[in-house]
Amino acid sequence: MGAHLHFDCYSGISGDMILGALVDVGVPFPDLVNGLKRLRLSGFTLRKRRVHRGAIHATKVDVMISAGLRKPLSLHRIHAILSASRLSDEIKQQSRSVFDRLAEAEGHAHRVAKNHVHFHEVGVLDSFVDIVGGLIGCDLLGVTRVTASPVNVGAGTLQSAHGILPVPGPAVALLAKGVPVYSAGPLRELTTPTGMALLRMLTSEFGSMPVMTPTAIGYGAGDADPDGWPNALRVFLARPSSRGVRERDTVLQVETNLDDVNPQTYEYVMEQLFSRGALDVTLAPVIMKRGRPGIVLTCLAAPAQLDQILDVLFNETTALGVRIREVMRLILPRRFISVKVRGGVVRMKIADVNETTAKAAPEYFDCKRIAERTGRPVKEVLEDAALAYAKQRVARPMGRG
Repeated sequence: MGAHLHFDCYSGISGDMILGALVDVGVPFPDLVNGLKRLRLSGFTLRKRRVHRGAIHATKVDVMISAGLRKPLSLHRIHAILSASRLSDEIKQQSRSVFDRLAEAEGHAHRVAKNHVHFHEVGVLDSFVDIVGGLIGCDLLGVTRVTASPVNVGAGTLQSAHGILPVPGPAVALLAKGVPVYSAGPLRELTTPTGMALLRMLTSEFGSMPVMTPTAIGYGAGDADPDGWPNALRVFLARPSSRGVRERDTVLQVETNLDDVNPQTYEYVMEQLFSRGALDVTLAPVIMKRGRPGIVLTCLAAPAQLDQILDVLFNETTALGVRIREVMRLILPRRFISVKVRGGVVRMKIADVNETTAKAAPEYFDCKRIAERTGRPVKEVLEDAALAYAKQRVARPMGRG
């Protein structure tokens, strides 16, 4: 089985921070350089160096540009570069997915179609290398599961090609939908669109750090070095153990009985619980005292999220008390890969049952987004994604995807 990588985004995340952290945690720098040569682009070299960020020793990977793609790049041009490269099909597909997300966010923020977006902040060659290099780095480490902490987006304002913007900028704010974020530290941008888009591509779970046994820890630095702030991305790498593929952790099961809540509010309550870090939320109908119909709301959450979960239950429902018990979970390692369907890209959630067997399911919200944009039935998009994944498995039966 593959490795588990956890991103600790206490000071945000950017493309060059990801590259630096991956090299620091164990990616062989010569292999990363050779992997990027498969882009078939010239005009840049990579340099790694040790730097200090506050009291932290970190690795900084610089993209030294001598010539080439200095102008903003269109999405069409980026896709053409990826198609012409010698990268693996999986890394090509993942890279396209990252850039598609960026184009959608930038286009929505500036009210233009994504195919007309020119990436002023992320389109230059160094950021192109950051994205593809980050994906190559994870592949070189054999990573099959990626988790991440809530993301610190920074505070204050930032200067962009479009003028002064609040932190997070519009693109990061859109990319952060569904991701736990917060604001702390110096008055500056700590999370970039490139970093957030790449994190979303890689990560299957956001929240507090899951139970893991790290075998290596790395720190990656970006360009910024604010006074008195350890501005680095920390990553934890856990290699597979000999105990088998199932992983074990401990969570809290929070439960309450409800019989006088307006059913229209349940959807909102569930959304609020998930936004506060709930791992799962279920509603089960029951018959309560005096024959009254009711609902048992059950929520699974990490212990660190308990107070936030209780805030939602007590503020948004009529609950007067809850039951809390500690439960152990045995879970299958999960990861995402992307497949191309008509109208966009869909992430497939893969769970490894054993060394030779895996089960996969399309990410529903990706399929829903494509269905809404194209007018296709969501059932058809789900079926196309499953078929595309099956074909990919047949073409590469020994691969991790």
